[in-house]
Amino acid sequence: MARHIKDLFAAKRPVISFEVFPPKPGVRVDGLLDTLGALRELNPDYVSVTYGAGGSSRARTVEIASAAQNRWGLTALAHLTCIGQTRRDLEEVLEELEQEGITNVLALRGDPRDDCPPLDPPPFRYAADLVAYLRNSRKGDFCVGAAAYPEGHVECDDLEADLRHLKEKVDAGVDFLVTQLFFDNEIFFRFMDRLRKLEIGVPVSVGIMPVLNSRQIGRMVSLCGASVPPKFARILARYENAPEALRQAGIAYATEQIIDLLSWGVAGIHIYTMNKPEIAQDIMKNIGVVREALEQGPKETPL
Repeated sequence: MARHIKDLFAAKRPVISFEVFPPKPGVRVDGLLDTLGALRELNPDYVSVTYGAGGSSRARTVEIASAAQNRWGLTALAHLTCIGQTRRDLEEVLEELEQEGITNVLALRGDPRDDCPPLDPPPFRYAADLVAYLRNSRKGDFCVGAAAYPEGHVECDDLEADLRHLKEKVDAGVDFLVTQLFFDNEIFFRFMDRLRKLEIGVPVSVGIMPVLNSRQIGRMVSLCGASVPPKFARILARYENAPEALRQAGIAYATEQIIDLLSWGVAGIHIYTMNKPEIAQDIMKNIGVVREALEQGPKETPL
């Protein structure tokens, strides 16, 4: 049986992971399966596979997570959303995951599907409801992760309220957290201070996405509300019309973020690969010496 991700955090720091997403409907998964093989060469601790709006990519998520784990020998983390899902829907996908030997899930509210009417009443409103369901309403040996938002969820304009929602998720039975992307590490450090005050002590893995083109940053800001610090804004402005230079600058900026976070003592780094293994390869090469020094150095109490 594959390891639970919570055991990886208990055994080593930092935990390094990658995220991939299923291809669009009608597009074969062969290319992504090759991507998983390339990512396997980088020896990540686990790979996560995203889930479409309202469970729309459910079958592919299970297929890809199974390939990662059973073909390539990677520990797989399958995203699982609850909005617009019945209990039976969730039971079916959980049974499919169990049949494939996948025992790690990332519990998310998710986004509703435009082509499906909302359930009335909805059995699940928030990720905390899904976490509680996984812990209390069914049998199964799942390790449960959840999302955290250092700058607050884009739909919540009250950071303190957002932190209370996070506390509710953790108290419902979350084993570890993965953050939304951000570009200013100081925001994350302040976020961790707030988690300590709320006595949230589960491991937190930091989500990092390298920016490769100018269109990408606008989409990120609109979807997740990530702020752009002045230093990063200058980079984007300087190389906006030089695609290869912007790509290299984006990788360098992400590398600098990661090295700083590793030096601070984060529990894990989660790289949003955008299904581009060469991006993960470049970053892992850049941080290789730092990572090895941390893994071989004296064991201190991790942050």
